[in-house]
Amino acid sequence: MTSLLILNGPNLNLLGQREPEIYGYETLQDITRLCENKAKSSGVQIQLEQSNHEGVLVDLLQAAQHVHAGVVLNAGAYTHTSVALLDAISSVEFPVIELHLSNVFNRETFRHHSYISHAVLGVICGFGAYGYVLAIDALLRHLEGA
Repeated sequence: MTSLLILNGPNLNLLGQREPEIYGYETLQDITRLCENKAKSSGVQIQLEQSNHEGVLVDLLQAAQHVHAGVVLNAGAYTHTSVALLDAISSVEFPVIELHLSNVFNRETFRHHSYISHAVLGVICGFGAYGYVLAIDALLRHLEGA
């Protein structure tokens, strides 16, 4: 059975209480349920992880090799700063989709640049929690060769 890793970066553990006018009122637990429901209806397995630490995210990406068919990555602020995540994504042999809850291009200028977008399959932003469903769909279509 196909397995996907849903990887969340810094401050995403505070969803629902951190700037809800930007990130929405859904919690990480709500997003977990949304992803689990999508996985079940799609006939795939998922593993969900969250860390506020860049090195842990790198370790999780590396450990996903030969375990998961692909990754949905919401790297949070590390999107705009982390060459380490870029290098980790570049060194794995599975597709990664970059995900953002908010439309980063409708926000501060520094958020318009993504280091990791240079190595990912695609970017989904601005659809709130539903972006995870879109990312899982896009990843599965890619894996099916569509």
